[in-house]
Amino acid sequence: MSDLETLLSNPETAGVWNLIPDRSSIGFKNRTLWGLMNVKGKFTEFSGDGQITGKGAVFGRLDIRAGSVSTGIRKRDEHLRSPDFFDVERFPDISVVVTGLQHSTGDTADLRATLTVKGITLPLTLPSTVRALDDGSVRITVQTTVDRAKFDVTGNQLGMLGKTTTLAADALFARA
Repeated sequence: MSDLETLLSNPETAGVWNLIPDRSSIGFKNRTLWGLMNVKGKFTEFSGDGQITGKGAVFGRLDIRAGSVSTGIRKRDEHLRSPDFFDVERFPDISVVVTGLQHSTGDTADLRATLTVKGITLPLTLPSTVRALDDGSVRITVQTTVDRAKFDVTGNQLGMLGKTTTLAADALFARA
């Protein structure tokens, strides 16, 4: 039985699971310079939790401080915080709300979720891998691609930025 199947079927795993921020990461990658290179970044402030019900249903929430965006270049980070991109003064948070899980095979599943950026909420399927760790925590690894224009994250001087952004998370959860 896979780690995911065990988590969903074992009544002892039911309950609330809290995100461990210092053992987790949330990042993104976007093509720039007309596709010649990738810009990678991360968010440094986030929190979340999840719940497994006694019947194996999954729910959860991840809240990300948009102003914590970091690419390692101060000027670029300031621009990403501006109205051209995340507009952190008006929209300080990005959220992911997980409403369900569709088990695929082994430890893989699609998380049904909504993503809210700049006040725009859209459905999102998050292909994920779920692993139980020796310390009792659970690691969920997710990667997906989104069209940033759908969330009004449209800053794009001279057409330099690609239309899509790859989002990735490596999130560790521990029983509450």
